Amino acid sequence: MPIVAQSTETTDWVSRFADEVIEESERRAPGKPVVVASGLSPSGPIHLGNLREVMTPHLVADEVRRRGHRVRHLISWDDYDRYRKVPADVPGVDKTWSEHIGKPLTSVPAPKGSAHPNWAEHFKAAMVESLAELGVEFDGISQTAQYTSGVYREQILHAMKHRGDIDAILGQYRTKKAPAKKQQQKPVDEAELEAAEGSGAAGEDDGSSGAAGYFPYKPYCGNCEKDFTTVTSYDDDSTELTYACTECGFSETVRLNEFNRGKLVWKVDWPMRWAYEGVIFEPSGVDHSSPGSSFQVGGQIVGIFGGEQPIGPMYAFVGISGMAKMSSSKGGVPTPGDALKIMEPQLLRWLYARRRPNQSFKIAFDQEIQRLYDEWDRLDAKVDDGSALPGDVAAHSRAVGTAVGELPRTPRPLPYRTLASVADITGGHTDQALRILSDLDPSNPLGSLDEARPRYDKAEAWINNHVPADQRTIVRAEPDAELLKSLDERGQRSLRLLLDGLAANWSLDGLTHLVYGVPKVQAGFSADATPKELPPEIKTAQRSFFALLYHLLVGRDTGPRLPTLLLAVGQDRVRALLGE
Repeated sequence: MPIVAQSTETTDWVSRFADEVIEESERRAPGKPVVVASGLSPSGPIHLGNLREVMTPHLVADEVRRRGHRVRHLISWDDYDRYRKVPADVPGVDKTWSEHIGKPLTSVPAPKGSAHPNWAEHFKAAMVESLAELGVEFDGISQTAQYTSGVYREQILHAMKHRGDIDAILGQYRTKKAPAKKQQQKPVDEAELEAAEGSGAAGEDDGSSGAAGYFPYKPYCGNCEKDFTTVTSYDDDSTELTYACTECGFSETVRLNEFNRGKLVWKVDWPMRWAYEGVIFEPSGVDHSSPGSSFQVGGQIVGIFGGEQPIGPMYAFVGISGMAKMSSSKGGVPTPGDALKIMEPQLLRWLYARRRPNQSFKIAFDQEIQRLYDEWDRLDAKVDDGSALPGDVAAHSRAVGTAVGELPRTPRPLPYRTLASVADITGGHTDQALRILSDLDPSNPLGSLDEARPRYDKAEAWINNHVPADQRTIVRAEPDAELLKSLDERGQRSLRLLLDGLAANWSLDGLTHLVYGVPKVQAGFSADATPKELPPEIKTAQRSFFALLYHLLVGRDTGPRLPTLLLAVGQDRVRALLGE
């Protein structure tokens, strides 16, 4: 069932951009679908920072669609970019891949063992799978297919004819390379990284200049397939172009009006596509948006192709808890697929939807994920009871589904930290996991573990892959006889009070009341006494009691929440480990 469109009174960032985009689209291309765009380079694992390049226009496009407008979300796969370097930590890849540097990404072999025909398709496939799980609909455009089929031939000839005009625009920004300590923060996407190796504005490549003049086009060599080429002459009337390859020494003369083995340089290619596709909205990373870089220069060059610059918000970096800023030119950075192994798509969508594009944020692969899930579940409850703020309601709506409908969700979304604790303690035994989870609420037990999926599977994956071994929970095989023997009368009485109340309180809520109540009762208060009714030393007594239980059950000072741990261990084993 389609989600009801958001009110135009909603003031979240997505709605504000949707207002602008609809107005601008009606001005530029009345009656035509609204076009938003993203660009991704499959030069290696496409990471969670790159996902913002997609999620920002996706959310805006979805809001436009909810309002009844036709929308196209284009994703340009920059698979005709040059292969720059061998990424680190990519399975099935070794130093021999360096022999392919300079070739188009679609001409580089896929990593060993891959089922895909080339490097670009291998990394593209993982992203496509993740976008499907996230509910992102898009029209994918392979730049290899566009260039090699001659789709951009007229645009290439036009750029070559107006190379002087392009050169004049670029000349306004060309500077010498600054010392390393003064260089801007390194960009994060492949196109900008490729450009940063050149010698144009702010260190970016803007075409080849030499004795023959400036040319905004770079052929791939007909012999070695690499782009270590220099255009040595070009004739506008005949379109005869001569180039030479510095890698293998090959040279040839071709007619550009029938030649399809090359591409416009990045700073010309991007604005050319804006004009060709009629893009209304496309975000850009912080480095694309810096003075003299691609987005700013492209805003002038796009006019040469008869187009206008898109509305283009700058988006900030996305970090990972405990990790430095991500870069796609290096391996070992988490991808959307990695995130979706440990979190439901709704949570990942929410992280991108709730922050304005210019706000940085982090995605948690550490213990912080449990707090994020708690926050999400609280928001879910507030939306259900009508107490959530309008902006939070809007972000929640964008997270749980799209204009097409809601994303699949866990039927019984039990607390993530509880599921993680159960998965940790049971070590993959699903029958034990079902027993424990059913005891959480005996009045409404789980009929099947599937009711807690996929959230349970995500929590289990997090425990197995992201929690260090020394933080995993291992229940004692035998009672700690020495510790039990050393307990004073107070310690023994605390255990007796717990054991006497186990059977009557065997549920998550009941055990929570019991373990917090024992120190209260020992101090002469009611188990139902609230913190305001208790002296501060009760908290100290509770902490000491909890530490004792953890030592007797798992041999550590801390562990999973005690009520969950007790349910997981089971009544009989709890009684044995506590010396009954």
